[in-house]
Amino acid sequence: MSGVDEARWIEHYSALEKPLYNVVYRWLWDAAESQDVVQEAFLRCWRIRDRIRDDGFKALVFSTALRIASNRRRRKRLWQMVSLGDVEAALPTTSQAEVLPNAIREAIDGLPEALKRVLLLSELAGMSYREIAAVMRVKEGTIGSRRNRAIALLRERLQAQGVQWNDC
Repeated sequence: MSGVDEARWIEHYSALEKPLYNVVYRWLWDAAESQDVVQEAFLRCWRIRDRIRDDGFKALVFSTALRIASNRRRRKRLWQMVSLGDVEAALPTTSQAEVLPNAIREAIDGLPEALKRVLLLSELAGMSYREIAAVMRVKEGTIGSRRNRAIALLRERLQAQGVQWNDC
């Protein structure tokens, strides 16, 4: 196996860094932590670049980043369960302009993990079903059904909150 040379790795980084960040950000909702996850995912791929097939790089970096993000999110939830203070009491109240983005954020966060991954990878990273199937290691047809289910659940949850859904 020839691996990914430095020039090709840089091309991958340039092409994938922003879409990867968009997906990770919607997973963590924290800009700094999302950037850290993206950098860590690319660093891990850099370390094993001689063992990576060029055509498998995209799937590898996305699956690596989602795994890192999931672990960080799980760790953050554990710390929140054992926190001593009530931080939310010190936060300002949300403005009316923040209600819609918060509704969308809550609806996306409420999706089951597998559905959320498919939705973020297809809509934010612009990945094909074949590419998502490689990231998630499932059949391509499964990706289509999960995406449709994710959109249906998202629609239901937003409409339940009074958010108008427009099918385009």
